[in-house]
Amino acid sequence: MYRIGVIGPHSSVEQILRLAKRFDKSMNFISYPYTEFQETENIVLNDEHQVDAWVFSGHIPYMIAKNALGKEENLVYIHHSESGIYQCLLHMAYYQGKFLERVSIDEITSSHLEQALQQLDIVPKEVYVKNFNVDTKSQELIDFHLDLWRNGKTEGALTCFEAVYVGLKESGMPAYRISLTNMEINQALRILAEKVRTFYFKDTQIGVEIIEIEHFDTIVKKAKSSYHLQYLEIKLKETFLRLCEILDGSLLEKGNGRYVIFSSRGTIEREINELTETVAQVSIECHTTVAVGIGFGKTVHSAELNAGRAIQQSKEKAERGIVIVQEDGRIRESVGKEKELTYSYRIDDKDFLNKLKKVNISVKNYNKIYAVIKRMGWNDFTINDLASHLYWDGRNTRRIIGSLCEVDLAECVGEDSSSTRGRPSRIYRLIQTESETV
Repeated sequence: MYRIGVIGPHSSVEQILRLAKRFDKSMNFISYPYTEFQETENIVLNDEHQVDAWVFSGHIPYMIAKNALGKEENLVYIHHSESGIYQCLLHMAYYQGKFLERVSIDEITSSHLEQALQQLDIVPKEVYVKNFNVDTKSQELIDFHLDLWRNGKTEGALTCFEAVYVGLKESGMPAYRISLTNMEINQALRILAEKVRTFYFKDTQIGVEIIEIEHFDTIVKKAKSSYHLQYLEIKLKETFLRLCEILDGSLLEKGNGRYVIFSSRGTIEREINELTETVAQVSIECHTTVAVGIGFGKTVHSAELNAGRAIQQSKEKAERGIVIVQEDGRIRESVGKEKELTYSYRIDDKDFLNKLKKVNISVKNYNKIYAVIKRMGWNDFTINDLASHLYWDGRNTRRIIGSLCEVDLAECVGEDSSSTRGRPSRIYRLIQTESETV
């Protein structure tokens, strides 16, 4: 049973929970209502380990949670469509006995409101809009609506916030809340169900971590006595056993500074920060670098093979870091860091492969170049740009790009003369579409 936290104002949370009862039986929904959306940050940070995924009543609390947690793969929010605005306008017309000509509205973007009103034949003649973001306070929105109403510029207000709605009603202003529709909630719950199925797939896959303390033979030689070495090995084993306990896994000592942990993919991915902290601690204690390779697979054998590829990849990198090889052949480097890079060592296009073979460029290196360019959002690049992001030698990078140009997989499109010293840097561009890569 997957635990799903539902965050939003009280009325929205109740509405979501009511519809969720008829949904996927593999999910247990837990209520986390707030009075002000700024409370979202404390809620997700305090209860992050109590739930498997979060559902938010809107985009603002979702953005707050995303910024607080630094991830979004287990977050889903309900998209507000035109339906909520139409529903609110109908309620206003019904309870006021007429269609109001002058109204104030708070909306996340003006474009969303404009698109909704363009589809109506009957719209208010005067609409005052207040856009909000994650830093907007409820009182600011209340003051916006009340000032217009008290100065006779509006006849009523439409608001997205329960707290603002309550505040306006207490002041005697005609106010109506743009609430969630059942259609919007059901759509978000369907997306959530797909994510839960992904969680299940990940949790049933095998995950293998290989952790290797490099230059361990040097550590052995420098040990003052066999007792000091045994104390160190006991301390290391204790450290990795603590990590195993968190991962609900099992530990295997391979000797000479190599340790293997068996767990599940889902658990390993959720606890990647624990692994990062453990590796940093071991690196400091042993005064050496630590390489980490993680492999995922449907069987222990396939996961171990991928972990072996991953540890080799980690040891080839100057900055080391965690490398993951997934069951589909995709490689993730610098896992858990801002510059995480994902690419594949596979390409299915035979003509493309023949071109790479002709100039002796590996699929892995080509896809790595492509992944960096895509991640950085570059249309073109210089050799120095590419080399610095890949941690490659400038001469080797120049050779690879030059070879790609020979087989029409890259081209020189100009020069950068902004440098005050030396020759202008050549500007290159890959000749490749995303659909052609794996």
